[in-house]
Amino acid sequence: MHMIRSGKFADKKVLIIDKDPKQSNDRTWCFWKKEAHIFEGVVYRKWNELFFHGKDFSETLKIEPYHYNMVRGIDFYNYCLGVIRQHKNFHIWKDEVSHVFSDSKATGVVVNGKAILCDYVFNSILFKKPELKKSNYWLLQHFKGWVIKTKEPKFEDDKATLMDFRVSQQHGTAFCYVLPLSANKALVEYTLFTKTLLDQQEYSNGLKEYIAHFLGIHDYEVEEEEFGVIPMTNFKFPVGKHRLVHIGTAGGQTKGSSGYTFNFIQKHSAAIVERLSKNRSPLIKKSIDRFGFYDSVLLHILYHDQLPGKEIFTDLFKFNSAPAVLKFLDNETSLTEEWKIISTLPTMPFMKAAVSRMV
Repeated sequence: MHMIRSGKFADKKVLIIDKDPKQSNDRTWCFWKKEAHIFEGVVYRKWNELFFHGKDFSETLKIEPYHYNMVRGIDFYNYCLGVIRQHKNFHIWKDEVSHVFSDSKATGVVVNGKAILCDYVFNSILFKKPELKKSNYWLLQHFKGWVIKTKEPKFEDDKATLMDFRVSQQHGTAFCYVLPLSANKALVEYTLFTKTLLDQQEYSNGLKEYIAHFLGIHDYEVEEEEFGVIPMTNFKFPVGKHRLVHIGTAGGQTKGSSGYTFNFIQKHSAAIVERLSKNRSPLIKKSIDRFGFYDSVLLHILYHDQLPGKEIFTDLFKFNSAPAVLKFLDNETSLTEEWKIISTLPTMPFMKAAVSRMV
C-alpha cells in the first residue's frame, strides 16, 4: 500500500467504494522483481527458475537476478484491508459505483443515483469497452485456473512453468502455466489470446487435457477455481481529467502485448502518491513511448493471424536470456537492448507490421 505520510493530503478523508467484499481467493497475481517490494510479506511462493515449452524448444529458464513472485488474492486483500484499518481517515463502503465525473465545477461518483462530491476520484472501473478507431486492436487474454491436489508428489515445487505452448492452438494463441504450491498441490492455468471468449466447458476441457497429457496426472481433486479476462489493446485509455484520475486497466496500466498489469500499477500508484505528498496534481500525462509502438506491432500480428503467438514467444526465450526478456516486458530496456531482442524475431512479419503501424 502506497500511503501518503506528509503534505496536505495526509489527513484527508478517504472513501473506498467497492461492491466486492474481498473475502475470497478469487484471483492470483504473478510478477517478477529483483528487489524486495511493498507486498513482500504476502508473497505466497517465489521461484528463481521457470520451465518454458514452445515450438521445438523446451528449457529451464534461470531468471536471476529476478524472482518470480506469486501473490494470492485473499492474502493481498487481507494485507491491504489491515493497513487501511490502521488509518482512521480511511472508510470502506460496499456498494456499486455507476458513474464517475469531473469538470470545472465538481468531481465525484454516483452510487445508487446519489452523487458524492470529493476533491479527487481515483477510478479503476472500466465501465464499458471503449469506442475503438480503425487503428486500434482489441484482443482478450482470458484464463481459467484450478488449484489441484494429488495424492502422490507430482510437482517440482522449486520451479514454476511460465508458458507451455504444447496445448492445442486451434482457437489462437494458447498456453498453460503451472505454479506449484507444494509437491502435491499446484495452480494450473489455461490461458488464451483471442478475439472472443470460449464456453466455460471448453476451458475445463483444456485444463483436463493438459493435466492428463502433459502433467501425466489422472487422480486429483480441484480445490479452488478462478476465471479472468484482461483486454489486450493499443487503445490509449484516458489518464483522466480535472480531478478524475484513472488507475489500473482503466488508466492504461495493462501492457497491451502481454496483459501484464501488477508491476505497472505499482509504479503508477507510487508516482501518484509522490505527487500528492508534494502537493502536486496526481494526474500524470502519458508521453508517446516506443514500448507502446512495440505493443501495437505485436498486436497487429496476433490480431491478423500473421504469425502464431507460440512462435513469437518461443523465439523471444530461445534466442535471448530470460532476464533480458523480462526486462523488456517490464518496459525497462535501453534502445540497444531492445534492438538485440527485436532482431531475434522473424524479420518480415514484424517489419511489415511496423510499417503498417507507422503509416
